[in-house]
Amino acid sequence: MPAETTRRDTLIALAGFVGATLFVYVVSGLVTASSVGGWYQTLNRPPFNPPDWIFAPVWSALYLTIAAAGWLAWRRARNHQRRRVVTAWGLQLTLNFLWSLLFFGLHWVGIALVDIVLLWAAIIWTIVVFWPVQRMAALLLIPYAAWVGFAIALNAAIWMLN
Repeated sequence: MPAETTRRDTLIALAGFVGATLFVYVVSGLVTASSVGGWYQTLNRPPFNPPDWIFAPVWSALYLTIAAAGWLAWRRARNHQRRRVVTAWGLQLTLNFLWSLLFFGLHWVGIALVDIVLLWAAIIWTIVVFWPVQRMAALLLIPYAAWVGFAIALNAAIWMLN
């Protein structure tokens, strides 16, 4: 049985999930934009590197699913499950945020690779945590896990080529 929540609590939670995700989206986007036209263009990149224009729409869609998944799982979670749901969701979002700072902000490609592997593991853990609580929320994170899996290969290739 889901936790008893008021409509007000539900709206506050929705605002929190959307607000936290939007913060990461905006700040990560600003950090990325500051490097993508300069430093990033100087890097040797693998042949499977997608065109630069693809990243913004893909990440926009993924951030929508990240916020929705967190809120859906939180809404359905029982009181004793909520802490774990929020912890898993918050961990993956924090590691997501750190990756942009490490890779694009500080140009620490190798350390960013470690972070993105941890991010992928955190996404998988979040899916596992969400599954018994709210399956749709868990399923919403699968494209995110797949994209980050691809990003691991891309980050690793860039690190090896540079």
